[in-house]
Amino acid sequence: MTPTISVLLPAWNAEQTLGVALCSLLSQTYADFEVLLLDDGSTDRTVDIAQQFADPRVRVIRDGSRLGLARRLNMGIDQARGRYIARMDADDVSFPERFARQLAYLEANPQVDLVGCRAVAFRSDGEILGMLPFAGTHEAMCARPWRGIPLPHPGWMGRREWFVRHRYGLPEVMRAEDQELLLRSHKQSCFACLDEVLLGYRQGYFNLHKTLLARRSLVAAQVKYFLRQGELAYAFGALALTSARVAVDLLAALPRADRLYFVRMSECAPSEAVRTLHHSLEACTTATS
Repeated sequence: MTPTISVLLPAWNAEQTLGVALCSLLSQTYADFEVLLLDDGSTDRTVDIAQQFADPRVRVIRDGSRLGLARRLNMGIDQARGRYIARMDADDVSFPERFARQLAYLEANPQVDLVGCRAVAFRSDGEILGMLPFAGTHEAMCARPWRGIPLPHPGWMGRREWFVRHRYGLPEVMRAEDQELLLRSHKQSCFACLDEVLLGYRQGYFNLHKTLLARRSLVAAQVKYFLRQGELAYAFGALALTSARVAVDLLAALPRADRLYFVRMSECAPSEAVRTLHHSLEACTTATS
């Protein structure tokens, strides 16, 4: 039967976190969905862990190749059977009401193409870092596009036709494929974000090399887009802001200074969201151990 929602869950060597991520999806209060586990040539137990879930909603898609995130996600779009497509990463946690809340919003607001949710950032040891940046409306998100569009990728749910129409950019914008897609599509789309914490976003420790790679990839995509649109001031704005962020990144790489990088997560997480996250982590860890 055709599910209402198809969840794209790409994974590469994710054996440490995949079990909890899948458990959080299969614990949703809304149950009419499929999970497409898009394996990108894992060499660990990622596929074995996915196949251990005795749930027909989980579809493991693998070919042994390492193609990259954007190509895997586009493959998932092609194979998705649902009217809506949701995203999550293999190290994050969806709260039980996430799908129910987002689906209800999309069905009540047919003009919205893509809806996100608020996300609390945490480390693998359970430490709470704070909240990811938030803007609720399309206008607020896209008012200053050179700054990026604050709509966390793992919390997306949107209409299948939107994903088919825009797809992920190739060649891949490394570590910034979501921002490139939002930027490229924002003038022809309508985005929204629920003012409700429905996602736990697992944040790794600060890595200067990966951070600089993401900065370089994103600013190159931004400048290319803005110049093509004739928005020269926006292109200069993206360059200037990226330079300032790189300066902060270099300072954050100094001993005991990595907190500078996490300033954007300084908003305190609501106590109820923290309790829900810890409960989900504990329950799913127990269920998959």
